[in-house]
Amino acid sequence: MNHTEKLTRFTANFVDELAASGLTDVVISPGSRSTPLAMLATEHPDLKEWIVIDERSAAFFALGMAKEKQKAVAIICTSGTAAANYFPAIVEAYYSRVPLVVLTADRPHELRDVGAPQSIGQIKLYGDYPKWFHEMALPEADDSMLAYARNKASRSIHTANTGNPGPVHLNFPFREPLMPDVSLENLWGKRNDKPFYTSVDGKRRLTQEQLEKLSSTLQSFQKGLVVCGPQIDKEFAAAVADFAAKWQLPILADPLSQVRAGQHHKDLVIESYDAILRSDAVRKQLKPDFIIRFGAMPVSKAYLFYVKVHQGIPQFVVENTSGYREPAGNQTEWIYADSTQLCRDLTNAPVSQTFDRNWLETWQTINQKAKRILLASDDTNALTEGEAVRCLLDVIPDESSIYVGNSMAVRDVDTFFMNTAKSIDVLANRGANGIDGMVSSGLGASAAGNPVTLLLGDLSFFHDMNGLLAAKHYGLNITIMVVNNNGGGIFSFLPQVNADHFEALFGTPLDIDFQQAVNMYGGMYQQPNDISGLRTALAESYHHDGLSVIEVKTERTANMEWHRDKWQAIEKSILE
Repeated sequence: MNHTEKLTRFTANFVDELAASGLTDVVISPGSRSTPLAMLATEHPDLKEWIVIDERSAAFFALGMAKEKQKAVAIICTSGTAAANYFPAIVEAYYSRVPLVVLTADRPHELRDVGAPQSIGQIKLYGDYPKWFHEMALPEADDSMLAYARNKASRSIHTANTGNPGPVHLNFPFREPLMPDVSLENLWGKRNDKPFYTSVDGKRRLTQEQLEKLSSTLQSFQKGLVVCGPQIDKEFAAAVADFAAKWQLPILADPLSQVRAGQHHKDLVIESYDAILRSDAVRKQLKPDFIIRFGAMPVSKAYLFYVKVHQGIPQFVVENTSGYREPAGNQTEWIYADSTQLCRDLTNAPVSQTFDRNWLETWQTINQKAKRILLASDDTNALTEGEAVRCLLDVIPDESSIYVGNSMAVRDVDTFFMNTAKSIDVLANRGANGIDGMVSSGLGASAAGNPVTLLLGDLSFFHDMNGLLAAKHYGLNITIMVVNNNGGGIFSFLPQVNADHFEALFGTPLDIDFQQAVNMYGGMYQQPNDISGLRTALAESYHHDGLSVIEVKTERTANMEWHRDKWQAIEKSILE
């Protein structure tokens, strides 16, 4: 058996086992050393290949798709700095618990550390961020090596998807010649009746004794808070709403918790808590007896300040599998159990203690006050950043997703995303909170097939404009709303605003005509000047096939003052 046949059969069995283990999508960046993987992934009848030239864009594209589909997506690239360009998305996948299968091609061992071109150190290139790293053997095609290839392929999918999902990395040393022979008989080898690795992934659940102890502990208090951080479980929102209703506890729901949208009841959902807790006086006034939080810390920095002010109170944090996400550094009792199931168990648990009714009513009353101020319009039809986000959330169609950028975009969604019966998923890259890869992430989510609206600022848009090529190449349907305040608007709210060299170091104005970039990628561009114009532009975009970019121009200082006026009015209404 010659080299080409060994290479082909080894790689083909690996690729076939990826498909057998449930993989459906592969994002490929062209290159020479990765030819065996790229060619055979493209040839496989059960895999859909997506060609994204820029590796950084490709990795974020896969991340967005995996986030939307809630299953692993593979990425393939050649050797050298191509693999290094995956790093930011792998970091994000690790922290936001998104399953990625990273397949990097490499020089064979004899060409490493000798000055060969496109050869860098790829062994554990991504450090501790992958859940698992494996250096693949050089291709061989005897039965034991074909079984080895299938073993590693199945393990990669299994490891990426189970427990806390995350990235895995397999590095492939390939010798030349690199072209596989796809005409070989029985190209894909012998697939077993089931994947090489299968598992029964039972959800973690408290024992009856543990549940009774937790229930008894919580009922020893009078004033409790249910806090919902980012979640992806479709059943969680209804379960936590039922739990809170049974126990009569207010819910502070992060916009990424998926609790603010849907058909479940939301009478106890306090969606304006970020605006409410911006006042130090209000934070001190609203002292709870305990907090039970599901998932990661919410987006809201005001909430972080709130728990730091009340760091001595009992705090319970529920993690589905494992993990330690407590940036406030407060003393915490960790509960490792499936969040949805725990909510159902607490709903069914007997409640003998009556919680403080005034506590719940206080939260509901101040939430209504805050909402009235946040939703109040000055009747000028003028566009501010908050008005733009509020308008988007009014117009966005049912059964769709918002992929929201970091910095001001996600904070305005936190402020203005009010409870709605619409079915809207809110996605974001909140693992590492970076602005890189946002266009590609949104397009990856769009490629999964559901309507997606990407909301981001001008710096995030600029940072990943080359990601728009995927929209042009595949005709993806996406609405992108770019809030352009000509720079880093988030810094206007921070102490740096008074620093020397603020504009050069933090404001960073771009002064770019984005319309030309949108035209280059074949998109529809609109720049409305007022609220009614924005509503019309959004409505038109949702009936347009392909890329639609709506640019909303605002002014940083005016935006800061507009927000602060709202927060001050809310503080005054609560404390008066």
